[in-house]
Amino acid sequence: MERVDLRALRCPEPLIRVKLWLREAATGDERELLLCDPGSRRDIPRYLTRMGHHWETCEESAEHLHLRVQVCHKELL
Repeated sequence: MERVDLRALRCPEPLIRVKLWLREAATGDERELLLCDPGSRRDIPRYLTRMGHHWETCEESAEHLHLRVQVCHKELL
């Protein structure tokens, strides 16, 4: 599983990168995301939920958020 470190980026760049990945990803693809920016830590999980993708928190601290994301059935989107 690919791990993508987005901690150095500020909102909205992490969300843009996640959207681009989701556009290219196949159903079932997985990726781990590392986020630091407060806006991204809030917005990306909300976006993933709204779009119907599965995600779970692997680790959350004051410094960063580590998510595991799995692409849902794209034909349902």
